[in-house]
Amino acid sequence: QVQLVESGGGLVQPGGSLRLSCSASGFTLDNYAIGWFRQAPGKEREGVSCISSSEDNTYYAESVKGRSTLSRDNAENTVYLEIDSLKPEDTAVYYCAADPPGSMRSWGISCLFADMDYWGKGTLVTVSS
Repeated sequence: QVQLVESGGGLVQPGGSLRLSCSASGFTLDNYAIGWFRQAPGKEREGVSCISSSEDNTYYAESVKGRSTLSRDNAENTVYLEIDSLKPEDTAVYYCAADPPGSMRSWGISCLFADMDYWGKGTLVTVSS
């Protein structure tokens, strides 16, 4: 059974950092397009960071560029998203997602906007003092 499980969310003070984890089971993440998305209350889902299916490049939304790092540990079949200098506007439910190798909707920077095949249930991040 294909499954993605996020963890690492919680309450963080502004200016703090966190690292979210996404563990995959039922398939191997290697060569899959990987994405982190978030949805704040009353807002549409937005892409935060992704690794495309067409090349091993990582893309970041402008809102987190320079303070965010997406990484993948193939041995652990896990992906991570680290965000530094957190702001209240980073408050959202964060989801990880995956798309099969070669998926055209996840080519290049399009992975930030892709409705990928596999999704986790999300982890809540609240940035507040």
